[in-house]
Parts: sequence; C-alpha cells; structure tokens
Amino acid sequence: MMRAWMAALAALLIAAPAQAQGNYPDKPVRLIVGFTAGSATDITARLFAQKLAEAWNVPVTVENVPGAGGSVGGDRVAKSAPDGTTFYWGANGALTINPTLLINQTYDVLRDLAPVVRLLIMPSILAVNNDVPAKSFADLVALAKAQPGKLSYASPGVGTPQHIAGEMIKAQAGIDVVHVPYRGAVFTDVVGGRVTMTMQNMGTILPVVKQGQLRGLVVTSLKRSSVMPDLPTVAESGLPGFEAISWFGLMAPAGTPAPIVAKVHQQAVKIVMEPEMKARLAQLGLDITSDGPDALAGIIKADTAKWAKVIKDANIKAGD
Repeated sequence: MMRAWMAALAALLIAAPAQAQGNYPDKPVRLIVGFTAGSATDITARLFAQKLAEAWNVPVTVENVPGAGGSVGGDRVAKSAPDGTTFYWGANGALTINPTLLINQTYDVLRDLAPVVRLLIMPSILAVNNDVPAKSFADLVALAKAQPGKLSYASPGVGTPQHIAGEMIKAQAGIDVVHVPYRGAVFTDVVGGRVTMTMQNMGTILPVVKQGQLRGLVVTSLKRSSVMPDLPTVAESGLPGFEAISWFGLMAPAGTPAPIVAKVHQQAVKIVMEPEMKARLAQLGLDITSDGPDALAGIIKADTAKWAKVIKDANIKAGD
C-alpha cells in the first residue's frame, strides 16, 4: 500500500510541472532589454512583445535595464527565476563581445543563460565621404595603404560591433586607419569630410546612404543583404570569409524547462515569418533567421572566441 501511495505521489509531482508547461504562458511575461528606449534592441523587442502578447493572450512587456553595453540587463535575467516569465532580448555585443571586453561581467553567458532563438541579423555598412576617391572596397584599401595613419573611421563607440568589425578589417587588410569613437550614430563629421568613413549598422545608416549623403561600399555580412542587394560584401571584395554582423535573439535564465524554451522558439519563428512582420523588419534593415537553442549556443561560443582574438590583438579596452 505504501509503495502504491508513493508511486502515485511521484506521478503527481512529475505531472504538475508538465501540466503547467502545457498551459504556458498563463502569467505575464517580460522581455528585458539592456539598452535605453529607442535603441535598435528596444525597437525590435517591442515589435516582438506586441506579437507575443497577441498570440498568447497574456501581457508581454519590455523592461529597459541599460548599462555596461547591455550586460546589466543580462545579469538581471541570469538571476531571475527560470519559470518562463523573464527573457533577455539580447544583442550580440552583450552576449559575445562583453565577456572579453568587460573585466567585471557578473555572469557567464552560456552557464547562466539558456539560448532560445536567434531571430534577426543586421549587417553593417562601410560608407565613405562622397569626396573620397575610392569607389570600391579595393580602392579604399589601396588608398589606406598609400596613406598609412591618414584615414579615419567613425563607429558608434568603443567595443561596439562596428568598432570590432573595423579593427578586424584593418588587421585582415593590413591597413592603418584611425578609429574615431562617437556615442551612437553620428554622421555629421563623415558627411562634412572631417572623418573619412564610418562603420554603422544598416538600420541606422541606410537612409543616409540611400539619400546619397554617403557612399556605401560594402556590407559586413557573409552574404549580400536582401535589404541592400546591390552592395557587395567585404568577403567578396578581397577578404574571403569575412563576417561581422549584429544580431538579436532571446535568452532565458539557465534551468528554464525545455518545453517552455521550445514553445517560445516556435512562436517567435512563427511571428518573424509573418508577411507584415517581414516587411517591417526589412524597413529596419534586418534579415531574418531562425536558429534554435543548440545552433544559437554554437554561434555564441564561436563568436565569443572570434571577437576575443580581435579585441586582444587590437588591445581594445572598455575605457578607451
């Protein structure tokens, strides 16, 4: 009798979490964003939060927790209960650059967070002032080699994906170009000719290039972007295999049940494939992907190693 009672109790204990996950989500869900309102990370998070709320019929809110290049928000999620009510809408800078760049990051990305899905990819555009004689990436490299230390490039700041991409181009092309960091996307000095060129994410710089204020030369994705297909890639312009993109995806606290992770992954992919959403994302300069938990874990591991080498070789410091 006792054995039968214990077996029944064990069955109930196992069934209760399974039933709860089957009803998921039955509580409000929040997406933590490690940047301020209005940033690319925030804008994309709010698009998905709205769609998730409509699909699940529960409130899905965005909470901005800025600081340390997105890592403060990541820490908040890493220390949250793994019950499917809190997710990190993360950008690759916080997940793959900061672990090397920041000496005091308080959590380990792949130990304390569970990958859910990578959804969006955004390449950067390398664009030059219109008076620069280089009409192609090869021309620009030749110009930089002829004038070492004379050309300059602007980025949105030290340690941003665009800064790291610029340093990787310098290393692989063997050129000496001065980095000029700004706080965010600033084109005035490049348009005015005080800085030779800039590396900016496509969503930010696309209107400036389309309006002819700057001349786009290449995109930093491995394949041409569907948003700007006429621009060649760095890889096809002289640096084979070059890739330096920004991306966005969902992470959960480590220990979040696999059925919940799977359900969120499936719903997020369904949303990103909606025609209306695809059109809106294209307007923002974003390409779509659907990498699941295992693939995303591999991407984070590989990207972290790649950016660690660039950061160490270029001696980049967070306080520079």
